[in-house]
Amino acid sequence: MTNDFDLRLDALRAAYKDASTTPRQLILALRDKAAALNPDYHLFIHLLSREELEPYLAALDGNAPDSLPLFGIPFAIKDNIDLAGIPTTAACPAFAYLPERSATVVEQLIALGAVPLGKTNLDQFATGLNGTRSPYGECPNSVLPEFPSGGSSAGSSLAVALGVSSFALGTDTAGSGRVPAALNNLVGLKATKGLLSTAGVVPACRTLDCVTYFTATAREASQLLALTAKLDPRDEYSRVNPLWNDASAFGSPRPFRFGVPRAEDLQFFGCTEGPALFEQAQQTLKDFGGEAVEVDFSPFLEAARLLYEGPWVAERYSVAGELLEQAPEAVLPVIRAVLAKAPAVTGVQTFRAQYRLQALKAVCDKALRGLDCLLTPTIGRPATLDELHAEPVLRNSELGYYSNFMNLLDYAAVAVPSGFMRNGLPWGVTLFSRAFTDQYLLSLADALQRQRDLPLPGERKLELSAPTSTARNDLARIVVCGAHLDGLPLNWQLTQRGGRLVEATRSSPDYQLHALAGGPPLRPGMLRVAEGGAAIDVEVWELPSSELGSFLTGIPAPLGLGKVQLEDGRWESGFICEPYGLQGATDISHFGGWRAYLTSRG
Repeated sequence: MTNDFDLRLDALRAAYKDASTTPRQLILALRDKAAALNPDYHLFIHLLSREELEPYLAALDGNAPDSLPLFGIPFAIKDNIDLAGIPTTAACPAFAYLPERSATVVEQLIALGAVPLGKTNLDQFATGLNGTRSPYGECPNSVLPEFPSGGSSAGSSLAVALGVSSFALGTDTAGSGRVPAALNNLVGLKATKGLLSTAGVVPACRTLDCVTYFTATAREASQLLALTAKLDPRDEYSRVNPLWNDASAFGSPRPFRFGVPRAEDLQFFGCTEGPALFEQAQQTLKDFGGEAVEVDFSPFLEAARLLYEGPWVAERYSVAGELLEQAPEAVLPVIRAVLAKAPAVTGVQTFRAQYRLQALKAVCDKALRGLDCLLTPTIGRPATLDELHAEPVLRNSELGYYSNFMNLLDYAAVAVPSGFMRNGLPWGVTLFSRAFTDQYLLSLADALQRQRDLPLPGERKLELSAPTSTARNDLARIVVCGAHLDGLPLNWQLTQRGGRLVEATRSSPDYQLHALAGGPPLRPGMLRVAEGGAAIDVEVWELPSSELGSFLTGIPAPLGLGKVQLEDGRWESGFICEPYGLQGATDISHFGGWRAYLTSRG
């Protein structure tokens, strides 16, 4: 049954609702399937026994399928994330401990009805991007076994790709939640730092670590994020999710601008197919409304180098260092080599690196200004297992070329499948942007998946219609028709708040424009009417959502912000006038716009 059963969230909800299966039937069968796969793929370090699964299944007995958002949904847990009563090893047997309490995110998911299948394999201490650095066995790729699964969240990616869990938890410090996604035809969500609690997670770099989701589709990742992005008092690094990034922010993208690295910054490490695959992904974004803008990517790459060449390796040492000093043979040689320079890192070096990182962040943030996101390959070139064995550090470093900077710079990122190489290996891209743009990035990833229409794991079709709502990010759009137009007296109120002119256009032919009494400055009032309307020249501006409140409170009566329809049918927030404000006003609709009216006055 499970070999061809659709494990996506909506499909399982429907199956439970029509009683074609039950959580107990499905999950016990999935457990058997995982046990059969484990000798070849080494995806689980600890697969829950039937006895260990029983409390979770019993908790669902007698409940209706729609009683919990994740009723009976099977998921897997990377083994650096605690599950109460099950050893956490971080892929190091000598480090293992038995947690009394689950990680916060695991507690959340179980409370929502999800059922954990087990703890998955990883690169030891989450140090690596390839999935080969584990005493529990190497994790081969789900499609081509001569390639790696990617890491460090190796087993978690395989659990979803091989069809034994609907989703899986990973972690991501340098790309561990994105690289395995790219190599296994999955969506990998590396949410904004602190958005998903890391309480109960073995740190790699405590100040940088993120919990991640592996899913078949971006829409599923959006649903899971919305359910679990909660402030956690157990986690000092937990952050409040702003309302512009809640579940309702997921939707269909309106026209957007995305950055792409300059040609001289792109690296494919000899992969001849990479450039064309990346160009194809760019074209897909253009096909659903994207405008590509070339970006100097060198400061992002310099920031990436700080992760292992800078003092952050000492932060990794703070977790494994004591074991390394007392029993060095308990730590894999390649991990020992990575951590070897950590004890020599000084406080002076640490602060200097932090200063340099802050300078680079200022440059990178500026590059993102005026853009909705940046697009990169997720990896430049997939290395074979033989290549990783021959040159483990070099090949691992290549895998992190496009991912190592992300958490250092505090960005949100989503890895999404965008194609396949000629040998059948999955290939993907990463969309990233400012903190708290997660749902917007997932909206773009969803649109890319629908546009590309690639087969999902298990050769399933996407079969999803476009969301009916409009995607939102941390930028708000405002339609202006008068003194806030570019170059006019009140335009500074937009530019001072970081506003950017998006387009000059016209309203739908349903408005009257009036010159209001009073001034200076002279101001128009725009009123929607049932008859006798005209199309009015307007501008659409974009400004940070965090600035919208102060802008709104500064608008004097009788003006305010409402919804304005544009000539193409879109509705955007914009200036409108209350009817009482038209007392003493002059109808100037026949001029077609405020600029034309001002010109007529000489």
